[in-house]
Amino acid sequence: MDDGLLGAGEVRSIAERWGIRPTKQWGQNFVVDANTVRRIVRLAGVRPGDVVLEVGPGVGSLTLGLLAAGAHVVAVEIDPVLAEALPDTVARLRHDDVGRLDVIAGDALRVSDLPRVPDALVANLPYNVAVPVVLHLLETFPSLRTGLVMVQSEVADRLVAPPGSRTYGVPSVKLAWFATAARAGAVPASVFWPVPRVESGLVAFTRHDSPPSRASRSEVFAVIDAAFAQRRKTLRAALAGWAGSAAEAERVLVAAGVDPGARGESLDIAQFARIASARALT
Repeated sequence: MDDGLLGAGEVRSIAERWGIRPTKQWGQNFVVDANTVRRIVRLAGVRPGDVVLEVGPGVGSLTLGLLAAGAHVVAVEIDPVLAEALPDTVARLRHDDVGRLDVIAGDALRVSDLPRVPDALVANLPYNVAVPVVLHLLETFPSLRTGLVMVQSEVADRLVAPPGSRTYGVPSVKLAWFATAARAGAVPASVFWPVPRVESGLVAFTRHDSPPSRASRSEVFAVIDAAFAQRRKTLRAALAGWAGSAAEAERVLVAAGVDPGARGESLDIAQFARIASARALT
């Protein structure tokens, strides 16, 4: 299939051309398998005319696949050399599509404005910042309705975990505030260069309305942080510092219709929202 996508040889050639050496600091593991790119684009449901936000495009493996699907890509790249190289790569391999590429040289955790309003997030995210990047972008850009991200397999498990499961925690609950998420498949380490020591997973999400609450998102998230900071404790004890005392935590929990003897890992996002709302009403 001649769609201008990169294989292992092309990826290494681009890296050599620009003097790029993948670094652990920025979690750089470049996809060298074109079929994996095609699979991601297909699972993401990218259509012509979509505005896709891509974080960490690297040498452009996924970028080229998104452009081939007819999307306009807004790529945010923290590595200044890679940010400079990406338009050149697209111009050489998909010259007619270069007008549908915007490159932002910067940190995705700090980006607050984009040249186009994004519809979807599709990205191979650096493992060390995957969760905060997803949460930041969903908070900052309400136009993001869908997404498909590739993350470390363990992180994927945490993002999609349901209440009561062993991997359920802060990432699971906070993502649930914004969206419904599910596993969309596994990705072997062999499709990357350099080859990471961990397997990867795909997480798909669809934005939904946040649960009703008189409290703000940040107030709800403060309850979540407090509950899981001491996840082995009951909510009455774990939320004592947040509420001011164990007795006050119990009063708020009862008002919210939540058992003070329960633990945070058993609650869904709607219950955390009710707890924050009950505190806001006092």
